[in-house]
Amino acid sequence: MYSRSTTQIIFFAFTLCLITSLYSIASATASEAVTTEKSIPQLEYPCRPPHHSSYPFCNTSLPLKTRARSLISLLTLHEKIQQLTNNASAIPRLGIPSYEWWSESLHGVADNGPGVSFNGIVKSATNFPQVIVTASAFNRSLWSAVASAVAVEAKAMYNVGQAGLTFWAPNINIFRDPRWGRGQETPGEDPMVTSAYAVEYVRAFEGRYSKKADGYKYGLQRRVLGDDNDDGDGDRLTLSACCKHFSAYDLEKWEQFTRYNFNAVVTDQDMQDTYQAPFRSCIQQGKASCVMCSYNAVNGIPACANHDLLQKARTDWNFRGYITSDCDAVATIYEYQNYTKTPEDAVAAALRAGTDINCGTYMLRHMMSAIEQGKALEEDIDKALINLFTVQLQLGLFDGELGRNRFRKLGPHDVCTSEHRKLALEAARQGIVLLKNEQKFLPLDKHVISSLAVIGPLANSTNLGGGYTGVPCNPKSILERLKEYVNNIYHAAGCQDVSCNSSTYFSEALSAAKQADYVIVVAGLDLSQETEDHDRYSLLLPGHQMELVSSVAAVSKKPVILVITGGGPIDVSFAVRDPRVGSILWIGYPGETGGTALSEIIFGHYNPGGRLTMTWYPESFTSVAMNDMNMRADPSRNYPGRTYRFYTGDRIYGFGYGLSFTKFTYKLLSAPQTLNLKESMRNLLQQRGNDVNYMYVDEVQYCDSLRFEVQISVTNIGDINGSEVVLLFSKPTKRFKGSPERQLIGFERIHILSNETVETSFVVDPCEHLSFADEHGNRILPIGDHILISENIEHIVAIQT
Repeated sequence: MYSRSTTQIIFFAFTLCLITSLYSIASATASEAVTTEKSIPQLEYPCRPPHHSSYPFCNTSLPLKTRARSLISLLTLHEKIQQLTNNASAIPRLGIPSYEWWSESLHGVADNGPGVSFNGIVKSATNFPQVIVTASAFNRSLWSAVASAVAVEAKAMYNVGQAGLTFWAPNINIFRDPRWGRGQETPGEDPMVTSAYAVEYVRAFEGRYSKKADGYKYGLQRRVLGDDNDDGDGDRLTLSACCKHFSAYDLEKWEQFTRYNFNAVVTDQDMQDTYQAPFRSCIQQGKASCVMCSYNAVNGIPACANHDLLQKARTDWNFRGYITSDCDAVATIYEYQNYTKTPEDAVAAALRAGTDINCGTYMLRHMMSAIEQGKALEEDIDKALINLFTVQLQLGLFDGELGRNRFRKLGPHDVCTSEHRKLALEAARQGIVLLKNEQKFLPLDKHVISSLAVIGPLANSTNLGGGYTGVPCNPKSILERLKEYVNNIYHAAGCQDVSCNSSTYFSEALSAAKQADYVIVVAGLDLSQETEDHDRYSLLLPGHQMELVSSVAAVSKKPVILVITGGGPIDVSFAVRDPRVGSILWIGYPGETGGTALSEIIFGHYNPGGRLTMTWYPESFTSVAMNDMNMRADPSRNYPGRTYRFYTGDRIYGFGYGLSFTKFTYKLLSAPQTLNLKESMRNLLQQRGNDVNYMYVDEVQYCDSLRFEVQISVTNIGDINGSEVVLLFSKPTKRFKGSPERQLIGFERIHILSNETVETSFVVDPCEHLSFADEHGNRILPIGDHILISENIEHIVAIQT
């Protein structure tokens, strides 16, 4: 699905400036990340002349697969096995140094993996907002720009020996359950949004956008680290991105279940149109060079030992990269899942299934004995090494001096640049969501405010990055940034920490609130409440935070502004109902520039336009078993379903919700009323008779010819310029078993000046956007009426036979 807007150049001009400025790599100014380039280490690399450059695998004129096979033919069995770990051993006799596969770049270069270090010349890297925040901007161009900037910093750090070339991001699991500790790392609950984010991130990060490509959109260009050369064996890569965690992974620790022992029981229906959709897009459209298999089992088989699951990516989706296990996920096959009887059986099962490399040492320690026992074959190792070495060859690792010189000018001066930090600020601005604004309480006028109270355990924190954060360039707290607008500020934490297990410090907070003209309370979550290996049990604010907010609101002179941090949804229904809470802003984990972005919004220098990518459920949802993977509602067992597509219960805020300081009106300009399937139906009617109420998408002939355009105009009827996220949904009027309540089929963020109108359009592919999976995992296209929905617009398109 894609869309076009006729007047979006104004909105994207700022992003254009940011992206094109990245072309000036040599003139970038040194930042906090830089000391001196005189001490840049000399990198070790294969195919170094004069002693190791004559091997066939160093010959850049040969096809990549030929070079990979040549290298493998020179290795002993022991040397081959030494490559089956993230820390691949050196092969000194061939001049091949060791290589660390594990680097991280979820929303900035991070040192969670051993491939990245901040103990060298580069001391920090730009900390962009957490993914759940950037995704809330609903802006593909922004997503791509962020990934491109992270790639520049990653490559620059590689050039000084502080990062690898293979990065294990993005996380594209569906945010299925609001308690999930790692939901913050994902684009949210919707398969279409998650798929779109995956494609933008991977293509930009790997350098797969060429300067000749589609524009990209709206005439924008981005800093392109890739090139347009393709030798027929696969695209050259600047860096490698990895789509994780494959598949149906979204539970850390709940009751007796952990991510290591959990068996995700998933229906074919849910697997097809929910859990697998982002990975299919990441591979087919994003051309990802890596997939990471997850810890959990899927329908009884550990993901990293699941041959059908992993080979589906290669055979059905044409995946051409390497598959890595999550770290120690091969060990869990035996030690936690109890799927095999011995460690040798576990490493053999993973290898046969298609796991090419084990993050960890389990394959390293047990593969030789597995071969000696006849449980694994050397030819299976060779298949894995073909995939691994081919990606390294695509990255230029075996191109000798030629490969070493690609983008060699990138260095410390390209990390923590002013351009990147401006882009991080723009991502935070666009992602922050205004949830409540009674009687236009916001924005505040700094010229009439004499004092401000800033209360909350996170108000003065600089740790606003969320999970997989490296060392930020120049982080500032919310309190610090607010001081730039108001001189007289009272500050009180109110709670000792985010857990807020005591009300001991309330008195200081109440005293500050009583003295100030206006009050901002910063409440919510941090990584002590939600993170990798840690899920929540409650959707309420932690500890006594709710009591703190209500107590402060009760003594404040005016309604308070509630700022919510954290990636997971929170039941803030008490604040939604309370007239003493004038405004609510969700900032998630906004990164190092988040305090600036929030201050600009509060004081009216930026009009918020973010939308939630996740349903905010009430606390009662915690009665739903977290290990229940079913997406569809089941009234027979009082199961409410999950995500906006299938959930039938109450909600605090819905998917796509978000307010602005201005108002917009929508008008449908054009859309068809009927689509005719007569040509596709002729043979089908002969087979099934005249009573046909759906078609399998695979049976529809000429899907492309059925595409149609929906044109919508949006008018800003307020007196403030603003951005609007236009969301287009569809739903069939006939109910089928498991059909969604509605599903997103298009989105676009547009900027509209006060009292101006902007037109935008969406191309709808009925085979893709009006279909869904049946109980057997086959996509069906219902015959009859389909409702297209965008804000107050509802339009029926009838599919006729």
